Amino acid sequence: MSDTIFSKIIRGEIPCHRVYQDEHVLAFLDINPLCEGHTLVVPKEPARTMGELSDDAAAGLGGALPRVCRAVVKATGADSYNILQNNGAAAGQEVEHVHFHVIPRQVGKTGLSIHWDPLPMGEEALADMARKIARLC
Repeated sequence: MSDTIFSKIIRGEIPCHRVYQDEHVLAFLDINPLCEGHTLVVPKEPARTMGELSDDAAAGLGGALPRVCRAVVKATGADSYNILQNNGAAAGQEVEHVHFHVIPRQVGKTGLSIHWDPLPMGEEALADMARKIARLC
């Protein structure tokens, strides 16, 4: 894995506006935020995608995310929030280190646009895909 900006932030080589840290996770404000309070939650373990993370690092993320979300919502007064996480270039990942965006949202304010374009699938195709995925879990 390449030496990413997040690896450098974790090592303290690049400063950040830290909001939370524990054994597995560092959370800090995004320097190019979509809105006030836009926070990044990053595992300290280097991995490009969620599928490459160890179970311990993933569990650490799972424990930290709700805490960070509660803090962001309370600090910003947001009535809603998005948790955004991309894996790979085709999914929009720009930094090749697992990271979650916690993006506070308020009715009538912009900053993030989401368009959902569902793929029509029949019952047989859904059942087949479910079997394929289940075998690999």
